[in-house]
Amino acid sequence: MKTVVISIGGSVIASKDIDVTFLKKLSTLLEELSKEFKIFLVVGGGDIARKYIDIGRKLGLDEKSLDVIGIASTRVNAQFLTMLLENSNKDHIPESTEDAIKLSKKYSIIVMGGTTPGHSTDMVGAELAEKAKADLFIIATNVDGIYSKDPMLHKDAKRFREIKIDDLIKIVGGIDWKKAGSNVIVDGPACEIIKRSRIKTYVINGKNINALRDLIKNGRLVEGTEVKI
Repeated sequence: MKTVVISIGGSVIASKDIDVTFLKKLSTLLEELSKEFKIFLVVGGGDIARKYIDIGRKLGLDEKSLDVIGIASTRVNAQFLTMLLENSNKDHIPESTEDAIKLSKKYSIIVMGGTTPGHSTDMVGAELAEKAKADLFIIATNVDGIYSKDPMLHKDAKRFREIKIDDLIKIVGGIDWKKAGSNVIVDGPACEIIKRSRIKTYVINGKNINALRDLIKNGRLVEGTEVKI
């Protein structure tokens, strides 16, 4: 059975306007895929985490404390998602990638959030893909792949069909951890893991259910970006 790790943005799961229909379709797809694949999901904090972090930063909290708050938000999102999935770890949200791998012996779908300060959920996803020897690592975000610059702010942003990992590292500003709540397409530490373990990685729009299904089941990239090692 092939293993797939999906790092799914909190903005996809729990945005300001939660899409109930989408969540039903996503949970149905994941249940369908779990019959053929071992599925790991790492859920981000999204708007909820960023709001808490922004307020905490204004109140003078240090970066580690802000990160702890962000991690707690990711775990709430992860717990919420498990409730929509039949054969998943409803009783325990993993606090480490090792914990997640152990739980995978019991469940066909494992859902988790963040782990420790300094580790984004993208980094956790990459680490999990590395340790689980995943066949595929998907970063499901709220945009249609990797762009030359933020497409939310720049209309002339160019989307890449594929991008070399070294070029992606340049775009995101290196392999170092930046700060809690950073909103980048793939952060530096995640890129470092993807590069060293040559992980087959794609970045797609997590709201595009058909594209997600086609990529996992058929290995076909309908829309998004392939990260080339």
